[in-house]
Amino acid sequence: MTNSPLTLDDFSETHSDWEMVSDQVMGGVSDGTLAHEALRGRMALRLTGLVSTENNGGFLQMARDLGEGQGMDASGYTGLELDVLGNGEVYNIHLRTADVTRPWQSYRASFTAPSDWTTLKLPFKDFEAHRITSPLDLKSLRRIGIVAIGKAFTADVAVADLRLYP
Repeated sequence: MTNSPLTLDDFSETHSDWEMVSDQVMGGVSDGTLAHEALRGRMALRLTGLVSTENNGGFLQMARDLGEGQGMDASGYTGLELDVLGNGEVYNIHLRTADVTRPWQSYRASFTAPSDWTTLKLPFKDFEAHRITSPLDLKSLRRIGIVAIGKAFTADVAVADLRLYP
């Protein structure tokens, strides 16, 4: 185990390595935007939009590959910590590892995005496998996504800091 947090992104600068992905890749109609902006005194990455379950859809996601696309070893950490601001809705964190081979597979944990900046800790032990039988292998963490998913609603979630915590 490591003794200090590892910042994955502090969002102090515009990052082109984050991308917005919607259910439109599979025929859905959800529509959103991803913006780097100042919110209540902090620079953040903000996902906004309308999640629709029409046409078998139902998600908007801001995601990035880790370790220059090669993945990273996060096995020395207990979980993810994020500084988050939102509209009181429930969102997910989706993790992908080398074992994840299909777009619908991931390891998931949920959180509520409060209306004031709040630091949340999501222990890796609380992430649940979704449509995959392999256990979460933190030695091959490849991608992280913050996802508005599963119901029709207005998404508005911002992250100002994202870290692995010991």
